[in-house]
Amino acid sequence: MLINAADFEAIVAGRVDTAFRRWVRPTVKTGGTLTTAAGVLAIEAVEAVPLNGVSEQDLKRAGFADRAALDVMLGNRTGTLHRIRLRYVGADPRAALREASALSEADAAELSQTIERMDGATPWVRNTLELIGERPGAPAQELADVLGRETPKFKSNVRRLKSLGLTESLTVGYRLSPRGESWLARAIASA
Repeated sequence: MLINAADFEAIVAGRVDTAFRRWVRPTVKTGGTLTTAAGVLAIEAVEAVPLNGVSEQDLKRAGFADRAALDVMLGNRTGTLHRIRLRYVGADPRAALREASALSEADAAELSQTIERMDGATPWVRNTLELIGERPGAPAQELADVLGRETPKFKSNVRRLKSLGLTESLTVGYRLSPRGESWLARAIASA
């Protein structure tokens, strides 16, 4: 679920606590969280609603002036309409993690164990990090093609690396975070 900057700011300020999306299958669930570069949102409820079941109060809680504004936002999207109740939880915890370039021996060892588990039978982490390091800002599809992976799977893998504070998303593509650079340098030196 994507939240634009203006909507996120309204959620943080408490002016908005509701979003609407049309989905074939919801991408968030009640009780979950949504971590974005701007911060973390709690997903308090996800409910399928008929279009005529959207009240004036719902529209106001979602920041829409009227029903026409909701219709414009929904556009021609297909799927079931869902009402999502949101609450701001706090800052993105990955931000501080990414900036931690000085890895202690214990941190590096723990991170290496986690990466080893992620790699499983088909190691991919180091190759992915090296490629992102060599081509910061390259489009995901280009990077996926170089590695011979499907773009959705590649993006999913990069999100896993981002959750460890190893990469950062750019407007287009990715780059290594200071933490990612530090871990990769250690991995290359120990090879």
